[in-house]
Amino acid sequence: MLSSFPFKEMCKKIFVAFSRQNYYASYVFHPWMQKKIMIVDDDPDVLITIRELFESEGFEVFTVPCGKDCIEELENGFKGVILMDIMMPHMDGWTTIRQMVTKGLTKGNIICMISDNHECDWKSDDLKQYIKNYINKPFDTRQLLRLVKGYIVKPT
Repeated sequence: MLSSFPFKEMCKKIFVAFSRQNYYASYVFHPWMQKKIMIVDDDPDVLITIRELFESEGFEVFTVPCGKDCIEELENGFKGVILMDIMMPHMDGWTTIRQMVTKGLTKGNIICMISDNHECDWKSDDLKQYIKNYINKPFDTRQLLRLVKGYIVKPT
């Protein structure tokens, strides 16, 4: 039963190699810890397309249609890559990121904005430091996959 194991043991293995008098420890994280992605977009076609793309590559994919649901997933412990649309009803991407910052939900997450080219005016300069990349729609799915895979921590 997984719940009976300490979380640390479940998430990583420590391999210690001895080299003369030096000790080297290397932490290898399980793939399921590394390959999580959340897509935040109000367009169901975008959610389905990106979900299928990343699931076929072994990612655990979370799809949410709005910023409010994104915040809920983060409060439930989501850590990974977040692809965030800018223009959404009720709570846009900028407001969602601002709430993430206010609530301390950015740590352990990589945020990429996805939206139409004309929508990214960086009117929220104070949020730039939390955004890793901006991806224009329409996007090439192979490039998107390559970009996100580049953010995943590779085992040592």
